[in-house]
Amino acid sequence: MIRLQIFEGVQQKGLQVFESSPVQIGSQRNADLVISGLSIGGCHAQIIQRAGGYFVCDQGFLAGSRVNGRIVHDYGPLAQGDEITCGRWRFRVDAVSLGGTAPQTLTIQYPNRVSDSESALSEAPHSLGMADAVKRLRSVLDSRRRDWGEMSDQALRDETLALIRAELADDLAGMTAEGSRLFCLDLLAELVGFGPIERLMQDPEVSEIMVNGPDRIFVEKQGVCQPSGLQFAGDDSLRRVIERIFLPLGRRIDDGSPMADGRLPDGSRVNAVLSPPATEGHCLTIRRFTQTAMDLEGLCLKGAMSQEICAFLSEAVVAKRNIVVTGGTGSGKTTLLKALARKIPVHERLITIEDAAELRLEAPNLVALEAREANQEGQGAISIRDLVRNALRMRPDRIVVGECRGGEALDMLQAMNTGHEGSLTTVHANTPRDALARIEVMVLMAGFDLPLKAIREQIAASIQLVVHQQRTPNGGRRIHQICAVTGLESGVLQLETLFSWSEGRYINHCLVESPGTVWS
Repeated sequence: MIRLQIFEGVQQKGLQVFESSPVQIGSQRNADLVISGLSIGGCHAQIIQRAGGYFVCDQGFLAGSRVNGRIVHDYGPLAQGDEITCGRWRFRVDAVSLGGTAPQTLTIQYPNRVSDSESALSEAPHSLGMADAVKRLRSVLDSRRRDWGEMSDQALRDETLALIRAELADDLAGMTAEGSRLFCLDLLAELVGFGPIERLMQDPEVSEIMVNGPDRIFVEKQGVCQPSGLQFAGDDSLRRVIERIFLPLGRRIDDGSPMADGRLPDGSRVNAVLSPPATEGHCLTIRRFTQTAMDLEGLCLKGAMSQEICAFLSEAVVAKRNIVVTGGTGSGKTTLLKALARKIPVHERLITIEDAAELRLEAPNLVALEAREANQEGQGAISIRDLVRNALRMRPDRIVVGECRGGEALDMLQAMNTGHEGSLTTVHANTPRDALARIEVMVLMAGFDLPLKAIREQIAASIQLVVHQQRTPNGGRRIHQICAVTGLESGVLQLETLFSWSEGRYINHCLVESPGTVWS
């Protein structure tokens, strides 16, 4: 018997006694404890009686389950005073006592995707633990003394999967067919894949994965960050995954060089920081690459802009206006830049320059260039600025720079002002005026002692439109302001607001019908 005090937030909802096991907790109607909320799964967690007492088993939903504030997958035995948390719901153990014979099997869920609440349940022997299985299989892999680096990823996975089935044949025989398959896939991910985050990499709704330590994994879905409910086996497991990610990329990450950036084969950006300098454990951040290309009309349908702004920006690109997209981190600058670039006429020669190739445009006359970091000997680095200067010799009609963050801003301004009209770039900034101030600073980073007036004259002559993106409180992205750079007056750059978002709607400040009328 287990007796639970039930709380929704700080409000107590009652006291409930359960005599039988398992106790189903979730949003489905037939659950023993029916709870609601955006972070609650249909079968969110179970309380199961075993020989040693009552145990909490998380069922793999994204938000996870906690006991006494700590994320758990299988926790027990529960004692009086323990508090189980699922979303905004809390269940405090008021009393617990064993009666009858406890079952000897543990119900575990291995979802294909984190958000898949309909994954099959499998019964696995409680004696078979993930950590023990990984340790056992790693020992076998090490004893084979194979050159795993020479094998393709698919061949490595096939051989490792065959090894798992051979070595754990007796243990897997006690599971259902679906349970055995999913358990093998989890082991495969731990041994040669991305570990527990591999299932996140397969979820198209996950746009960012943030690992703040082995037991703190967060994800961004639909613009909102939330705990994933997953965790690594430990620091060693997380570090192996980090090294496994960066080894094929040719990037060094070790105690002597504890920070690294890279790009995965699917275009996702990845950053890692080892401990130390990360004080709470190794950190890993993966910004997922969007597989479906979004155009301006698609962004308009998602509420990122009005139809009037969509038509205005489309005509501005065709009319070869130099456009700078600004905004904070995660505000959708690259997505908007990609949508704008898709409006460039197909007969024009386009050169894209990025730190990590994300745009992946489909223009017929396209050259995509990507910066490169120095090798382990400190040689071979190719900067954005090197690529911008080289692009000028490649007869481009337009140049698209993924992001200006340094001295390349000077070369970009010169390109915009010397026959490469219609070029596009992005800048991190909080407002359009802040963006122009940042560009001034970045020009000075080029190493030339230029007077401020000359820099501002160059900016006024080069940039025509500043499109500012913002992230909404609910995680959406929206164009917040569009400004025209109208010139220089008394040494100050002049901005004219064309469109702005205010009180839930867009305001057209100058009632423009065509981009050409703004500068006439």
